[in-house]
Amino acid sequence: MSGPAASAPSGILLLDKPSGITSHDLVSLTRRRAGTRKVGHAGTLDPMATGVMILGIGSSTRLLTYLVGLDKTYEATIRLGASTSTDDREGELLTRAEPGRVAALSPQAVTAAIALLTGPIEQIPSSVSAIKVDGRRAYARVRAGEEVVLSSRPVTVSAFEVRDRRVQRGFLDLDVRVACSSGTYIRALARDLGLALGVGGHLTALRRTKIGPFAVTEAAALDDLDVASAVLSPIAVAGKLFPLLRLSAQEAADLANGKRITVPEAAVSVKGLLAAVGPGERLIGLAERRGAQLVSTVNFPSEQFRTVTP
Repeated sequence: MSGPAASAPSGILLLDKPSGITSHDLVSLTRRRAGTRKVGHAGTLDPMATGVMILGIGSSTRLLTYLVGLDKTYEATIRLGASTSTDDREGELLTRAEPGRVAALSPQAVTAAIALLTGPIEQIPSSVSAIKVDGRRAYARVRAGEEVVLSSRPVTVSAFEVRDRRVQRGFLDLDVRVACSSGTYIRALARDLGLALGVGGHLTALRRTKIGPFAVTEAAALDDLDVASAVLSPIAVAGKLFPLLRLSAQEAADLANGKRITVPEAAVSVKGLLAAVGPGERLIGLAERRGAQLVSTVNFPSEQFRTVTP
């Protein structure tokens, strides 16, 4: 890997997390590479998992709020025939189904069980998760020997597709693609699929391939990571999330200083947040209409960014 940088421009970094490291490890490494401690993320991945993570650097951490809730897409392998304490391959074996029963699972039976886990559903997250229970992470309580029971929560699984199936060593392995709302636990889907089929299930592989419009194919690898060249400008990212509104120099200055401005003609019919852009393709901030006026909701400092066309 390359050495630490003296400084790097503020922006959004897409990284392809390798297996075997924590999301915190990834943030720590980025802090060293970027030369700043002001680095945050828009959602973690388990150490076992790989795939795209979104990190914010400098003032661009202000955009993370709008990235956290984006839909996600995953590729995963679900092993039917056994359940574990963590609902993935890293936990202790809890149950093991008879191999003959697993081998007898038909594609039709699997499809019917998957249908029950597709669409708007109530999901109980895995007990070994980052969800806080009375101020402490659930996984920390479990490791301390406490029994943790989490409440169900509404999530949406918009796609749950089997790409391949293999019967081996008494298990049925399913390679699947899942598209879902933020907050969905793929480990819990594996667990619940196994429960629905009466054989137990857990996750053996997980890769996040997409967060909203941001694909893992756009993400930088950790090997020889150069933050300065990999970082995306705030305007490039905001342009994928919100309509861009270009302002005059005076309008940009007023909005940046907290003043309300008359809604430009280009924004009259737009609802919701806008990405306000000043001269030089600089992101001024995020703004919204309030009657006939435009009000800034999030401002960005007057920093120079590497411009990347959305």
